[in-house]
Amino acid sequence: MADPSSPQRADGDRPPLDAAALTARLVRPDGLWRAVDVVEQVGSTNAVLLARAADEDAPEGLVLVAEHQQAGRGRLDRAWVSPPRAGLTVSVLLRPDVPAARRGWLPLLCGVALAEAVATVAGVRTSLKWPNDLLAPDGAKLAGILAEAAGPAVVVGTGLNVSTRPEELPDGGASLATVRGAAPDRAAVLAGFLGELERRYRAWTAGLGDPVSTGLARDYVAWCSTVGQRVAVTMPDGSLLEGVAEAVDWDGRLVVRTDAGPVELASGDVRHVRPRAAEG
Repeated sequence: MADPSSPQRADGDRPPLDAAALTARLVRPDGLWRAVDVVEQVGSTNAVLLARAADEDAPEGLVLVAEHQQAGRGRLDRAWVSPPRAGLTVSVLLRPDVPAARRGWLPLLCGVALAEAVATVAGVRTSLKWPNDLLAPDGAKLAGILAEAAGPAVVVGTGLNVSTRPEELPDGGASLATVRGAAPDRAAVLAGFLGELERRYRAWTAGLGDPVSTGLARDYVAWCSTVGQRVAVTMPDGSLLEGVAEAVDWDGRLVVRTDAGPVELASGDVRHVRPRAAEG
């Protein structure tokens, strides 16, 4: 009998996703999602949808899922690697009609949707590290989120480790299988994520991107493990900024209180944000 606590045995043969079943579950005449495409292999799901976004006739709500991504990218062009069918690699094409300054909240919104889906479907309580990481309870990285603009369109890509085994993970990485002892159904996690993303995105765009009136700011801070921590922020030039992460402002920027006063940081302004132990 297989040991259910062993993630190496619990994820079976990594069955493929069923595009037809996902389409039937997620695509509705009055819904956000227009099409759910599943491909066996692609360079980058974000790159494919960014190319499609250049066509103004490409509708909002396209979803592209890859069973294997050969040139996956995270923020600052860092590589994202996952074995075939071991995770969820999905990008969505959105055209948010909100003030440009509010678009910084879009990857944070996606993070909340992913955290809630993982909690509901997989029973794993995670946390969000500003600006784009989903963390396991022990602080290891479960997922990354990358938002890229193409004119008025935004493509948001998400990579989540689901059945990835310990020997397949990078240093500091985790998967849902390693956290809970068995991998959840990938299709259920994907459907839960896209359903929650649709609900939150529609509320946020209806509120013109206001993170306060829509409750997004409150919910993000509730999930975020960065706010309230002493942090060390590595800037693009290699310099270090240290202080206490006090809040996330109306534009999705991290507010860090330093000895010289508060500093607002957009995701593109930083290379790394790490917790820093208090001196004592």
